[in-house]
Order: sequence, then C-alpha cells, then structure tokens
Amino acid sequence: QVQLVESGGGLVQAGDSLRLSCAASGRTFDGYMMAWFRQAPGKEREFVARITWSGSSTYVADSRKGRFTISRDNAKNTVYLQMNSLKPEDTAVYYCAADRGSALNAKTVDYWGQGTQVTVSS
Repeated sequence: QVQLVESGGGLVQAGDSLRLSCAASGRTFDGYMMAWFRQAPGKEREFVARITWSGSSTYVADSRKGRFTISRDNAKNTVYLQMNSLKPEDTAVYYCAADRGSALNAKTVDYWGQGTQVTVSS
C-alpha cells in the first residue's frame, strides 16, 4: 500500500522559513515524479514544485522560484520542500504527490499524501 506522509507544517510569521517532509513507502518509486501541491481555502489545488525520483531534475513554479526549493534524500525515501521568506498568501494545506506523469496537473496525480497545514501570520 502506497503511503505518502507529510510533516513539518505549522504556524509561522511572515518572513520565517519552514521545511516540509514527505516520507514515501509501499512501493518502488523509480520513474515517478514527486511533487508538492498546495490548496488554500476556497481555491483549487495548485502545483508548487516537482523532482524526479532520482533527484536529477527539479522544477519550481515561477511564482515561487527563489523562495521554495525541492530536494530528496534517497536513503530515507523522503522528499523535502524548503520554504523561505514565507508570506501570508502561502497559507494553505500542502500535499505531497507521486505521479508517473508530469505531476503538473492535480487532476491526474496517482498518489496523494494527507496534507500538512502551513499558516503564515502577518
């Protein structure tokens, strides 16, 4: 059974940093794209960043480049999202995803984690 377990969310102030973790288990993820999405209240789930399972290629949504970084630890089967200079508009539930495709479209992602809440106060 595939499990993606997120952790690291919380309540922070504007300008602070957080690192989210996603521990993956239940199958081999070779060839899968690992990604982070987020969903704010009343809004659609949106793409944040993705990384190949090998870690050789990463992509961060333009609006978050320079503040967010995605990485992974092969030994721990864990994917990370480092978020710096957080803003109140970053407040959302952040979801880890695993996808055999591009991992850019929330509607076609294969596997989801349960989400972790990030709240940024002004």
